[in-house]
Amino acid sequence: MCDYSLHNVASRPAKVGDRLVTTQFNNSITRGFAAVGEPNVAVCLLPGTEVAFEKEVEWQSARGLFRKKQTKVAQFRQINTNQPNAHHDALEFPNGEIVLLTTLDEDQHATVLQLPAAPHAAHEAEEQKRVSFIA
Repeated sequence: MCDYSLHNVASRPAKVGDRLVTTQFNNSITRGFAAVGEPNVAVCLLPGTEVAFEKEVEWQSARGLFRKKQTKVAQFRQINTNQPNAHHDALEFPNGEIVLLTTLDEDQHATVLQLPAAPHAAHEAEEQKRVSFIA
């Protein structure tokens, strides 16, 4: 899925093996993923999609006061889904830390490792949903 602020940007779903780059999209207030070589097309990830970055992931803290680094692998999540005009796209790292995509430094390269398994039944779909909140 793509964040609400990317609704006016061309987009496509992610595929396994996609090479992605963190991008500030034109006419948008957010950052997200674009495919390498397609800078004006947002690549939308489903919750549970796993990505591996070429280097440790870097982003600015919530207030932009300092930069942080994290491991090279992460899983895509949607957070604060009960807030319609808030950023939802995030990455969850193995240590449980959740970071909004819009805070990632630009021009970081990643590869889509795995898409989430499609649920076979309604109760499996509910189990796959994960609601996280960031204060």
